[in-house]
Amino acid sequence: DHPEWRGKPIIVGAGPHERGDVSTCSYEARRYGVHSAMPLFEAKRLCPQGVFVPVRMGRYAEMSAKIMKIFRETSPLVEQLSIDEAFVDLTGMERLGGAEAIAHQVQDRIQEELKLSASVGLAHNKFLAKLASDMRKPHGFVRITPEEAAGLLAPLPVTKIFGIGRSAEEKLKQ
Repeated sequence: DHPEWRGKPIIVGAGPHERGDVSTCSYEARRYGVHSAMPLFEAKRLCPQGVFVPVRMGRYAEMSAKIMKIFRETSPLVEQLSIDEAFVDLTGMERLGGAEAIAHQVQDRIQEELKLSASVGLAHNKFLAKLASDMRKPHGFVRITPEEAAGLLAPLPVTKIFGIGRSAEEKLKQ
C-alpha cells in the first residue's frame, strides 16, 4: 500500500498509546534487533528512524484471501497454516510442468498480482517444506530433496523444528 516505504524499517503495532507490542516488522527493522512481541517503546529505542504503523487486520485478511485464492487455483489441496502461510500439495503435477516450476509460478503470481513477496519451501513433506520456506527469507525459494534431508537436518539446532521454542528446547536439552 505504501511503495515509498519499500526498503525502510517498518514496525507494525503502533497505536494511540506506547504501551503496546510489535505485531510484526520488516526485515529492515529486524536488522536493528526489532522483533514481534517486543514492547513498542523498546522498538523505538532500537530503531528511532522506523516507520511505526498501526495493525490493519482487515487489510491483512483481505490480502490473505487473495493469496489463498492463488493457492486454491493451483491445487485442490491447500492447508492454511496462518494468515500468511499455507501448505500447497503439488503432488502429481508433472504433466503441468512439475512441482518446482509450478511453485515458481505461484511465487511469481503473488509478486506480480499482489506486489507481495513470498518465500517458498518445496519438499516431500510438510515439516521439510516449512523448514525450507524459513531458510531464505525474504522472497526465497528452497527445495529439499529426500536425499538432502538427513544431511541438512543433522547440524541444525532443535529449535528449527516447527513448534519447538525456547521452553521446549530447554526440556529437550535436559
